[in-house]
This record gives sequence, C-alpha cells and structure tokens, in this order.
Amino acid sequence: MSRRHRFVGPEGEPRHAAIDRALDFLAAKFREQPDLDEIARVAGMSPFHFQRTFRSWTGVTPKRFLQYLQLAEAKDLLIARETLLSTAYAVGLSGTGRLHDLFISCEAVTPGEFKKRGEGLQIRYGIHDSPFGRALIALTDKGVCWLGFVTRGRDHVAIRELKHDWPGASLSHDPSCTASTAAHIFERARSGSHDKALALDLRGTNFQIKVWEALLKIPHGHLATYQDVAAAVDVPQAARAVGRAVGANPISLVIPCHRVIRKSGVLHNYRWGADRKRTILALEQAFNNEDSNNE
Repeated sequence: MSRRHRFVGPEGEPRHAAIDRALDFLAAKFREQPDLDEIARVAGMSPFHFQRTFRSWTGVTPKRFLQYLQLAEAKDLLIARETLLSTAYAVGLSGTGRLHDLFISCEAVTPGEFKKRGEGLQIRYGIHDSPFGRALIALTDKGVCWLGFVTRGRDHVAIRELKHDWPGASLSHDPSCTASTAAHIFERARSGSHDKALALDLRGTNFQIKVWEALLKIPHGHLATYQDVAAAVDVPQAARAVGRAVGANPISLVIPCHRVIRKSGVLHNYRWGADRKRTILALEQAFNNEDSNNE
C-alpha cells in the first residue's frame, strides 16, 4: 500500500483507497454535479455500498459533501464581489434560487446575508506569540470576534480566514490595540481564571451559538465528547451536527473547542491541527496538576 493511503478513519478503521478516488473526483468535478452512480463508478463500488462506505468514513453523504464543496466556492466568489447570479452559475447551479437553498441548507443564512456579513464593521487585528503558538486576534467595538492560530511565515493564511469569516468588514492591522486583550486571553487559557470579564462579538446560527455556549461550560483541563455536548444542547442524536458547529468555532482558546474529543478518546478534527490541540490540553492539565500540588 502506498504511503498516501496509510490513514485511519474516525474510529480506527483503515481508510479505503476508493474513497480517496471519490474525494479527488468530487473536488475536481463538483461544478458538474455528478450523480451517485457516476461517483460510485469512479470508486469501483456499487452505489449502495459506496454510499454506506463514504458516509461511514467522512460522516456525510456524497451529496452533502458535494454541497459543501459548492458552498466553499460560492463563499469565495461572493467575497470577491461576484453577483449572486454569476456565483450560482460558476458553482454549477441553475440560478439564484438554488444558491439560496444551498446557503440555507448548509449555513442557515441567505447568500445576501453572507455577502453583507460584517458590512460597516471596523475590525482591528494583531498577531501575538503565546505558549500555545502564534495567534491572530481580531476585535470589533463589541469585543473579540476571531481568534485563530498562525503558522510562522504564513500570516496571510490566517488573515485570509478572517476575511472569509467577515467578508463585509473593513480590516486594519493594529497589534497595539489587540495586545492587552491577547495577554488576557493567554493567561485565562493557561490558568483557567475568569476573574476579569472578556467581551465577545460572537455571530453564528442559533444552533451554533447554543453549541458554543455549551463549550464554555466545559471546565478548564477537562474533556467532553461530542455526545456530551449534544446532550447538553438537548439534541442527543445530533452528535455529527454538533461536530460541525464545534469545527466552525471562530474564537479558539476562549471558546474551548479543543476540549471536545471522540468517544474513543481520539484527538482529531481540530481546526488548527491535532498537535496544537494536544499542546493546549497538556498545558491546561499541567497547570491544574501543579496548582493542586501546591495547595
């Protein structure tokens, strides 16, 4: 087996090379909206078996994955100020009605609402070093609106992500404005202390907000499963939907999505990498142990 396919799925099962072929095919052909039979042929499987295998490994159906590929492309085009109609055609949809349905289905906002997100807002951002890694922190007048980690030498990638989440906002690089907030967040994340309030400007769907509020209740240095979080927001059968909301968290460290793990105990799917997740959790637990030993 080639090195490329030495992967495991979410509960440890070997990754199927056929799914690799299907993923590559969908990434290249999503604008043409291939049907299930065509995708299954590429994978060399029957449609029924392919559907089950694909969903088992990825957590979504091929149709849903196709929608998210279209959505990502549509977002980029709208941020680049393309019209709704030209965006719909560019991602393989028949018109703005289909584009509207795509956004409502995947994001619970209309394309127009997404395009205007942050319109009229001034966002100041800075990049600061911390024990957890370099982080980009962004502020509106209401509070922290974004925190993401930065790979050294790739600041532009983090700035692009910020722009992607706030396409209508005016951004200005102002690290002197964000420095004190950064210091507060890093100390809070290290020690778990909430002595000083931290204002957030948090925007998402109603479901996302509920999930993020549940994450805030996970104690410092502790872990929860996706099933735990699903139960906390009164949707115990919706662990996958909870997982998507956890992955969409725009304010790392402060909203502790790093404390959510699989039932199996596997650390995975952290927006900024599993190694970063391990580092944050290890520092939290080390601080808690040292603190208890000094009592």
